[in-house]
Amino acid sequence: MKQRTLKALVFLVLGYALLVLPGFVWPAYFDSPAGLLVFLPILSVYFFHEIGVPGLLEHNGLCGWAWCSPTALGWALLVAFWLALALLIAWGIAGLWLRISRRKKA
Repeated sequence: MKQRTLKALVFLVLGYALLVLPGFVWPAYFDSPAGLLVFLPILSVYFFHEIGVPGLLEHNGLCGWAWCSPTALGWALLVAFWLALALLIAWGIAGLWLRISRRKKA
């Protein structure tokens, strides 16, 4: 992995972490639009369950009126999926960064 891509990936992950931090101090933050963006990656496990990926939710998604928690496989899939997506975005940012820096030199 090139250094520019790694820097962009670290920037994206730290940016997400900074979005999550206010929720630990102020729980009502998660009810705001920014808080909903923070929960989007976590809620995507229910989308994957809905399209038929087995083993992602406890009790196979049958928890009565409550929302089932993700299993260890569900958490692993979420982390792998969103980190891969962040890596693709970081790769694109690094490519744009390189293209812009080449234009400035020319």
